[in-house]
Amino acid sequence: MKRSLSLCLGLAAAGLLALVFAPLQAQTPAIPNAAKIHGRVINPTGQPQGGGSVNLSTDGGVTLKYTFPVDESGNYTGEAPAGTYMVVYRAADTPAGKMVDSIRGVKLVVGTDTAQDVDMSRQEYIDKMTPEEKKALEDLKKQNAQALQANVLINQLNADLKIVNQDKKDIDNASALAAAALGGTPSKADLATKVVEIRTAKYTDIVSLATKDTGLKPDEALLWNQLGYGQAGLKQYDAAIVSYKKSVDLETASKKPRGPVIGQAQAGLGEIYARTGKVPEAHAAFDAAAKADPTNAPLYLKNQAIIFFQENNPAGMAEAADQAIKLNSNPNDPSLALMYYIEGQGLLQQFAAPDPKNPNKIVLTPDTITAYQKYLQLAPKGQFAGDVAGILQQAGAKSK
Repeated sequence: MKRSLSLCLGLAAAGLLALVFAPLQAQTPAIPNAAKIHGRVINPTGQPQGGGSVNLSTDGGVTLKYTFPVDESGNYTGEAPAGTYMVVYRAADTPAGKMVDSIRGVKLVVGTDTAQDVDMSRQEYIDKMTPEEKKALEDLKKQNAQALQANVLINQLNADLKIVNQDKKDIDNASALAAAALGGTPSKADLATKVVEIRTAKYTDIVSLATKDTGLKPDEALLWNQLGYGQAGLKQYDAAIVSYKKSVDLETASKKPRGPVIGQAQAGLGEIYARTGKVPEAHAAFDAAAKADPTNAPLYLKNQAIIFFQENNPAGMAEAADQAIKLNSNPNDPSLALMYYIEGQGLLQQFAAPDPKNPNKIVLTPDTITAYQKYLQLAPKGQFAGDVAGILQQAGAKSK
């Protein structure tokens, strides 16, 4: 029976690509004087070889009498009558009459579970390869080593990303964490100070991890997004802009750009511009985020309006809220109530004026009145309902 050396490189590649061959069914007849055997199949790269079968032969491989399937981790186990055997490994696609590897003189003893690996990385096996096969094997080993190094790096980056995600949650929940840390009934000033302390610590942790990770893998855009997020949280705006732009450039130039990654970076830029009074730049960045990541476009535009509202930028908040409303196909969606309020507030601050005929009244534009009326329609008991009703009353406009 001829040993098929030409199959060895195929097996090495299969080990790298983690292909799983369908196992053969083990024979289970009653066995007199049964002895056990187990082991692992190792391919020429030194990695476990899943799939195929291990067989026992008493005539030099001409007849394969006992067959044991090899699982996806390369392990096999079985029973056969006590005796001396050739252990033969065959892949699922090995042609009839051929084998991939064999081990001679393996003794099975009653009452003993014999350990016998089929290790194709042993020198005896390698020596029988052709020069071409040996060269291909060395190339595969190098690729495998690089893949293992990449896996170590990816595992490290994923561990850091998990910490960053928890830091972000803690930033969002900083008020509750501060209250729990202070205990009792803290003053507003103490609570506010503790919130700032928690958020600063978390943002600093994110910047530290992301700085390290972008150094380890500078071509990963997502890591630059994390760095920009932390820097923006610490109000290191110039540095954050550089990080977010780096993310956009990397992802845009990639073979398969990820819209959400670009969207996050553009939204991050938009927030920085909005908080620093750069209204046109903020609108352009948020529009770019919505274009890159249409699924999250409503969220980006709503966040834009909220940020302008927090920064008390009337022109920015009115325009951003109007964009968010128009993006929604249902103008009566209850989730738009806040957008109508923010739009109304922006218009109020820009265009409201005293009534020249009655100093106790104000004059509102029709768009301002409409925005406030839509807010009351969608949130009649909302947080700002009383204020809005009062403004409309002062303007002599109906609430509905």
